[in-house]
Amino acid sequence: MQAEPSTLVPVLPQGCTNFKLRQLMRRVAAHYDAEMARCGLKTTQYSLLSHVLKLGPIRPGDLAAAMKMDASTLTRNLRPLVDAGWVTLEAGTDARSRLVHITDAGRDKRAEAQRHWKAAQQALNAALGVERVVALHALVDDALESLAALPEQETPHGE
Repeated sequence: MQAEPSTLVPVLPQGCTNFKLRQLMRRVAAHYDAEMARCGLKTTQYSLLSHVLKLGPIRPGDLAAAMKMDASTLTRNLRPLVDAGWVTLEAGTDARSRLVHITDAGRDKRAEAQRHWKAAQQALNAALGVERVVALHALVDDALESLAALPEQETPHGE
């Protein structure tokens, strides 16, 4: 007696991918935000300090492009860092240009924040398991590469 070949039923995604990703992102962001708040920074501010440290001195337009945000969002996000004395906006090569510089206080704040970021990352790795985090990174990188061919859409707030 011969076994009948099984009929394979394709597994289709259930639910809204956008909703699931936003749900995951909100949970991960809340985790990092809570840890970063311990040093008085938002995760966006830590990211800005890190980019200015790595790329600066840099023109605001180039910084916005590197961070994939529009200029008005960058300006709004830079203001608290300037007010705190962590970055400065100084004259560039001509009267119309400006450069974003990180200050010594900004370097110190970024180093403090990096310790909190690392604690958040390690806690996430422990909660999910390092193997799952590595697989998640690979899946996200692969998905971003696959989606690169789609036209980018402007968001209402330039995010």
